[in-house]
Amino acid sequence: MPPSMARARDEKLRTGWTTGTCAAAAAKAAAITLLTGVPQTRIDVKLPRKGAERRVEFEVERCERGEGWAEAVVVKDAGDDPDVTDGAHLTARVAWKEEPGLELDRGPGVGLVTKPGLGLPVGGPAINPVPRRMVSYSVKEVLEPKDRGVRVVISVPGGEVMAEKTTNARLGIVGGISILGTTGIVRPFSTAAWAASVVQAIDVMGAQNIDTFVLSTGGLTEKAAMRLLPDLEEVCFIEVGDFTGQAVKRAVENGLRRGFFVGMVGKISKLADGVMMTHWTRSKVNNELLAGVTQEAGGTPELVEEIGGANTARHAYELWRAAGLAEASDRLCALAARNLATFAEEKLEIHVILVDFDTLDPAGASPGALEHTTWSAA
Repeated sequence: MPPSMARARDEKLRTGWTTGTCAAAAAKAAAITLLTGVPQTRIDVKLPRKGAERRVEFEVERCERGEGWAEAVVVKDAGDDPDVTDGAHLTARVAWKEEPGLELDRGPGVGLVTKPGLGLPVGGPAINPVPRRMVSYSVKEVLEPKDRGVRVVISVPGGEVMAEKTTNARLGIVGGISILGTTGIVRPFSTAAWAASVVQAIDVMGAQNIDTFVLSTGGLTEKAAMRLLPDLEEVCFIEVGDFTGQAVKRAVENGLRRGFFVGMVGKISKLADGVMMTHWTRSKVNNELLAGVTQEAGGTPELVEEIGGANTARHAYELWRAAGLAEASDRLCALAARNLATFAEEKLEIHVILVDFDTLDPAGASPGALEHTTWSAA
């Protein structure tokens, strides 16, 4: 078990704050400074939650005032979550403007939306709806934009580099990070954030009338998938992690037509068993299923028994490979494809391809899957 996972299980991990919360805090600090001329050192903001109000307080890293403007910086603390924006300097400049109302824009390090499907205007800043509301109501706690207009510009120094470690460019967000958050709080190792990014990626494809999507479980399998399907746009490939079910349902909702799942034997074994949430702690590999696949593929009684006692799905796959029983992998993929199609209510054409751990070459596929790829065993 990775040390971080062991720690997550044995200790209460520290929560952190979203980029949206930090941006709102910086904007409020700048607004107070603009109004009073007094630089702020600490600031509190309200979290976007229903029920009892909760406010949180932040230290202001830097705060200054110029002619008709003020700027403040709040440093993001992601807690114990491995977030690429941990330590980012969320910077807000608030300035008076002639027209009434509050205008929100992006500065350096905050992305520009260039594709539809994100729920944000194309050509506008990549600041999600909840952070937009947080910035707005936080500034309005101090100022009255309907009486005297203000312009709020959010920037993140170094955000362009941070964005290179995300899927922003693939989704059509260029020039920096997204300002995110739905609760204001970052929960360590949050599965919700990953699930939301998977759904968002499918929505982008739907908005662009793309009909084919490719799911993989991580960087290696995505690399294999891109090699097999080089004619597809990069936006079609999604590192789905454990959220295959969410991706498939969203694909149906968006009217997509065809899907591929490219993975290794562990995840495909769980899909073959009908498990759509494939996290290792939430579902176990079904050795009885693997033994049955082995028998149907023509494995000897001795091999069937050995597979039934295999330590892992990978162990079972290695036993198949040593026995030259390639048909077992094909049958496993066929089962997985059948279950995915059923889960999609038969509204998607689904293909499953199993890749080898060492070579990343296809080592099994559902019927017809490889016909859509550039793969040649030669």
